[in-house]
Amino acid sequence: MKYEVVMGLETHAELDTESKLFCGCSTKFGSEPNTQTCPVCLGLPGVLPVMNKKAFEHSLKAALALNCEISNFTNFDRKSYYYPDLPKNYQVSQNYFNIGNNGYVDIVVKGKEKRIGIHNVHLEEEAGKLVHPETSDANYSLVDFNRAGVPLLEIVTQPDMRSVEEVESYMQTLRNILLYIGVSDCKMQEGSLRFEASISLREKGANFLGKRVEIKNLNSMKAVLKVIAYEISRQTALLDKGEDVLMETRLWDDIDSVSRRMRSKEEAHDYRYFPEPDLVPVWIDQEWIDETRTTIPELPVGKRQRFVNEYTISDYDAGILTEDKPLADYFEECVKMAQDSPKELSNWIINDVLRELNERKTSVQDFAISPKMLVELIKIKPTIGSSIAKDVFVEMINTGKNAASIVKEKNLTQMDDVSELNDIVAKVIEENPKAAEDYSQGKKSALTFLIGQTMKITKGKANPKILTEIFEERLSAGSK
Repeated sequence: MKYEVVMGLETHAELDTESKLFCGCSTKFGSEPNTQTCPVCLGLPGVLPVMNKKAFEHSLKAALALNCEISNFTNFDRKSYYYPDLPKNYQVSQNYFNIGNNGYVDIVVKGKEKRIGIHNVHLEEEAGKLVHPETSDANYSLVDFNRAGVPLLEIVTQPDMRSVEEVESYMQTLRNILLYIGVSDCKMQEGSLRFEASISLREKGANFLGKRVEIKNLNSMKAVLKVIAYEISRQTALLDKGEDVLMETRLWDDIDSVSRRMRSKEEAHDYRYFPEPDLVPVWIDQEWIDETRTTIPELPVGKRQRFVNEYTISDYDAGILTEDKPLADYFEECVKMAQDSPKELSNWIINDVLRELNERKTSVQDFAISPKMLVELIKIKPTIGSSIAKDVFVEMINTGKNAASIVKEKNLTQMDDVSELNDIVAKVIEENPKAAEDYSQGKKSALTFLIGQTMKITKGKANPKILTEIFEERLSAGSK
């Protein structure tokens, strides 16, 4: 490509509070339309908002986790614009004195670290939601105000991203940070995490920015990545033809996989920001900042690097284990109990635990196998073999029983009696003379076949190491 793509993201994360930003209405998702409203969040005349302290504390915590400079003086502003789901015809937001500024997030792409600047972090109230009838002849839309007034954190990056991979890594990293610090559930399917992408192209080597196109309300990471690919292609085609890229706001049509013009940036509304007269400013002193900082846990990037250094597992494995804080905690609890075998524990969790969690659509917090149970299974594995251990693992999930109980009940202890296995091996060789002959002629795969036949007879209980030694000894003697 002769063009360089320049991108930034705005992220909207609904904060995890029980009540709305300026009133006591519930923030619970999925309730009947317009059942979680009051005069305050409906913007009725004469009402006075009261700020939700927990929402403000969540915002401060997020700003610190994103390495922002904290503004000691903060206040709220009125952002005036009309939209059917905005009951007051203005939104209470922050424009002049944000909670955090000049922060950064470190991301990892293809093994290399890159720093993405955070322009600002601010708190605002959520709008309601328009519900559009699915019938083609409908000429109306309905409004649900349950979401109006839910506390919303907005995180705005600098235009520092240059590839789809960087954007994807940033979104995943940011989501994990918000989950780690416990300020948002980040459920994109419920709209509690949304993105807006700003995309422009410029000739490689240029020191100026191209015309910026902003794409609004992207409800999935997959949609963001599709938008970027489409916009790069669309803008490249325009520039190749010598045409200008218009500075505009566009919407993404996920059905047709195209972006469509919403409005020109030159036509953008004058939001007429001015200080919110019904809310007092908030002073964030150093003591409050220091106290909040102590509540921030070890974050994903740092935890990932520590896992690599401390447990000598691969960066890839560490990335998977630290993507979800409860999963990282599960792994560390296992290692603590086992006091060794971090690599084996990592393999079990990544290959077996995650597979079962995905298939059963559950979380590690609700997983039937506790860290203690998994460690006990791994410790008992040498006596039952890897194959049987996998079966026992599934049985543990289905029954809730521990490994030792299942092994005892089903008599699954591994056969390692040399005399007993010798007799079975002799029988298998006698019944499969061609395989024995093939092995003597150098076909190593024949041994695998013979061991497989023995495993069938012993129902997988034969000790494979002892079994291999017996076969090699007998077959080598027979070929002399």
